[in-house]
Amino acid sequence: MQPVPDSVPDVPALPNHVDTVVIGGGIIGAATAYFLAERGVSVALCEKHEIACEQSGRNWGWCRQMGRDARELPLIIESLRLWRGLEARLLEPTGFAQCGILYLSETETEMAAHAAFLEQARLHQLDTRMISSGEAERLQPGCSRIWKGALYTPSDGRAEPQQAAPSLARAATRLGASVHLRCAVRGIETSAGRLSAVVTERGTIRCNSVVLAGGAWSRLFCGPLGIALPQLGVISSVMRTQPIDAGVERTFAGAQFAVRKRQDGGYTIAHNTLSVVDIVPDSFRLLGSFLPALRQDWRSLRLRLGHRFLEDLSLARHWQLNQISPFELLRVLDPQPVGSILRQAMDSLGRYFPRFREARVSQCWAGVIDVTPDAIPVIDEAPQLPGFYLATGFSGHGFGIGPGAGRLMADLVTGVKPIVDPRPFRYSRFIDGSLLQPQTGL
Repeated sequence: MQPVPDSVPDVPALPNHVDTVVIGGGIIGAATAYFLAERGVSVALCEKHEIACEQSGRNWGWCRQMGRDARELPLIIESLRLWRGLEARLLEPTGFAQCGILYLSETETEMAAHAAFLEQARLHQLDTRMISSGEAERLQPGCSRIWKGALYTPSDGRAEPQQAAPSLARAATRLGASVHLRCAVRGIETSAGRLSAVVTERGTIRCNSVVLAGGAWSRLFCGPLGIALPQLGVISSVMRTQPIDAGVERTFAGAQFAVRKRQDGGYTIAHNTLSVVDIVPDSFRLLGSFLPALRQDWRSLRLRLGHRFLEDLSLARHWQLNQISPFELLRVLDPQPVGSILRQAMDSLGRYFPRFREARVSQCWAGVIDVTPDAIPVIDEAPQLPGFYLATGFSGHGFGIGPGAGRLMADLVTGVKPIVDPRPFRYSRFIDGSLLQPQTGL
């Protein structure tokens, strides 16, 4: 059963013209719409189903700097600054709390791997530090085993995925943006080599620019536009428990588990390493681009050949704008959670933290993560189509980095000084012969 995000009112009537259309109602799209509207830009946000109905409402809810690839660190630092003041700014709930995050270590090898991040932490003046076995026990009590220690970042936090993107979208509407739900965008119209409008299932909206924040759908949308976006999907399974007094406040990961306390008193729990990759036709088309990442991460990926191959094979790659699009035929990617992975996570958590043996799982779900070959997002204007911007490929890091990414995209669209250097997120790295170095974070 999929999580149910907070509701956002739909605006049935489309505007004739806006400055910018944002495609996709996840946290990146909602944040982009909010920061554009805050600057007085007229915005229409179009979502094919509901706000946060896919991965933005299904993720772990971590807001972490710790363990990030160096290319993402400046943006997540700015994003955490935004998270801390976001509820006051939006006048809406996000569930954000600066709880701190720990990566618990059982062995000297794990300690050494975690310690490797400290150089990046020092360069960016993070408060990350290695802590001793005794301090790990004090900060994360109730463990039945003794840890070697942990990597700890007190300034990291957590938020509620089912609240955050809807709150950004509702706040954007109060600033003048219009939000259109169950309104799939079929494609783009151009004039004189530049985009001029989007065509939706409800009609056409003329505009000056478009931001595609389509998550796992972005590659399919880009295909008819002649924009080759290397992107695949990874399935992450998650569960939540009923409220329980486990005595654990800080977010943490360790031996096959990743745990976040929820506002409702329960916990969101997942496996800290294992994910599933469905083999689809694009797996073969993009094998060369993704092979370095596959070699690096093969221990944490379960490759699976099943019905998704035929489903993807049947999806149209090109369609007329007056025809029903694939985005209307399949509104929501709602994969089944992988029970064996969740059981392994829960069993391990119960062995290490006996209080969790009493936890009752109330819901399990899965989501599709949009992944690029280097696990770094694209936040850039597409060189093939002036006025068309990409904000996608966040590779499982998009929730925590969402407010910063939305702010950066608003900077690029409006032509102001970017909040951080956007060059690591340039689209051209996929087509100019740049070496795509797989992510080096934890």
